Amino acid sequence: MFLDASGSAPLTKRTIEAFQAGLAEGWADPARLHTESRRSLALLDGARAAFADALGARPEHVHLAPSAHLALERVIAGINAARRGRDRILASAIERDATLHAARHMTAGNVTLLPVDSLGHVDLDRLADELCVPDVALAAVQHGNHEIGTLQRLEAIADLTAAARVPLVVDATATLGHVPAPARWDAVVGNAADWGGPAGLGIVALRPSTRWLPVWPEGDDWAPGGVSVPGTLAAAVALQERLETMATTDARLRAMVDRIRTAAASWPGVDVVGDPDERLPHIVTFSCLYVDGEALLTSLDREGIAVGSGSACTSSTLEPSRVLASIGALSHGNVRLGLHPGVTEAQATRFLEVMPRIVARLREQAGAPAL
Repeated sequence: MFLDASGSAPLTKRTIEAFQAGLAEGWADPARLHTESRRSLALLDGARAAFADALGARPEHVHLAPSAHLALERVIAGINAARRGRDRILASAIERDATLHAARHMTAGNVTLLPVDSLGHVDLDRLADELCVPDVALAAVQHGNHEIGTLQRLEAIADLTAAARVPLVVDATATLGHVPAPARWDAVVGNAADWGGPAGLGIVALRPSTRWLPVWPEGDDWAPGGVSVPGTLAAAVALQERLETMATTDARLRAMVDRIRTAAASWPGVDVVGDPDERLPHIVTFSCLYVDGEALLTSLDREGIAVGSGSACTSSTLEPSRVLASIGALSHGNVRLGLHPGVTEAQATRFLEVMPRIVARLREQAGAPAL
């Protein structure tokens, strides 16, 4: 069973059918002028309008990129370039690596990391202090964290950035399709794979007042080489499906996560992280003392249970999680569950039955002291 839908989720039947329709109708190059290409362009324009409607933006201010990673890079680079004379970027300490790498590259390392509390919320007093210095090009803050599930208090954050006239770039790659889209932003980025669309599509929306400059080669757009028309159509359909079922899915998954959080918190030597209330409905992460993370994930996989690890969010290796370290949590032996809408109560029950047995066995093999 697949319990790792944080960043990518299984495609539904409706999404697969949309992808197949896109293959039949949107195979031509949308940049050309013949009938087949105009048909492809119409599919792209329709998908763009659907994304704009979901984000509260205008279609002409929605851009498509071949990945969420590139979308984050280009929006940060473009806004930073338009803020001439300001050479520092603010970012929360738990932003994605893609965000931090782009920020450091564009500013030659002049990035200030905003601390977070033990639940993962940005320190608003520190943000206000940093915004008082007139060298800030932009502030980059997640809507919700992909690893611990905590939702940021964007209204308060946006009040501060707006008062300082600093653009707010919001990473919504972990939240779109799961909770209502953020209302306050100057630029927002989404990831189609996270809401159950095909991989390989990032979404960028800008406010009409948001200034940006292209810092990429002439002739390139936000999507050098273009994006997949079938994939974009399927992503729009997947998002629409998520929005239509959001209320019922939220209630069901939130209750399931509450059940898992409560059970995990009762296990010896287990630390459940993230805000228990201001959070995404489908993500739960906990760390297990005296347990090797790689061995834990491998053991679960042998039981037919696929889960994620916060340690794997920063690289292709199971290095200690920077996010968990930022909130002062145990950063080894951690498990991250991302529940997609198809997960059942029976699957959650099986996970809760298997997990304590595996943890106990791994501790015994490691010679760990009794807890």
